[in-house]
Amino acid sequence: MCAAEIESVTVVNGRIKQSVAHWCFNASSESWSIEKTCQVAKELCCPAVELVDQQEWPVVKRHGLICAMTLIGMPGDPFVKGYNNPRYHSELIARSKLTIEACHEAGFPNILAFTGYKWRDAEDPTSGEISREEGADNCVAGLKAIVPYAEQRGINICMEQLNTRDDSHPMKGHPGYQGDDLDYVASIIRRVGSPRMKMLFDVFHVQIMHGDILRRLDENQDILGHVHVAGVPGRGELNNSQEINYPAVMHKLLELNYQGYVAQEFIPTGKPLEGLQEAVTLCDV
Repeated sequence: MCAAEIESVTVVNGRIKQSVAHWCFNASSESWSIEKTCQVAKELCCPAVELVDQQEWPVVKRHGLICAMTLIGMPGDPFVKGYNNPRYHSELIARSKLTIEACHEAGFPNILAFTGYKWRDAEDPTSGEISREEGADNCVAGLKAIVPYAEQRGINICMEQLNTRDDSHPMKGHPGYQGDDLDYVASIIRRVGSPRMKMLFDVFHVQIMHGDILRRLDENQDILGHVHVAGVPGRGELNNSQEINYPAVMHKLLELNYQGYVAQEFIPTGKPLEGLQEAVTLCDV
């Protein structure tokens, strides 16, 4: 049995491979440790957790889980200094190589990439802006420098679109992020032109910037590498207070024969375990 402390086994169908984003529950009112996150993921029959520091990977492995998505360890918020800015390329490429090697050795499938913020000094909005065209060209050049290494090691590089509309909380929206348009990010990925260059499709961010989720999944099925979910608005639980029909989204992923992971990346507003159990059950179509 998957569940020990939880009253009923949450996953019945298991057709959607679910993951739990550790940072959300570590940041919750209960401040879950990685041990707690892994324990709950195991009890809910989720095969993965993610966005876990490499020094905590032994805990993940001890629970028989994988880390489904890995950050490369850029200092500060990981989405600020990205491939759109050549001044960060050498550090991004060096850290990506180390992370790709670590993932290869651990048997973990994906690392995360970002366009970065649009300012020439990513942390200084007064430093001038990188144009969208220049930013895209820079992303393609930087990613092409690291993709051969990912191909050799069998690791996916997943680039994420983020919303710039929500300025209420630093982890609910990212004003200044260059890759806020899904088609823009998709174009970068396709220009890189590698089977190991993929899209992280974050339903929360796509809904806020665009909507039309099912059609956009259709349009990007060839580059779909990973999926994140959370309630809109607010990035809360996947309950009846939010607007996305998540069972329909999961059925679309099955229709597309999506083989990657779907990660629960919502910020709990109530009891974290209850919210996670509800979300995992909802996505188990």
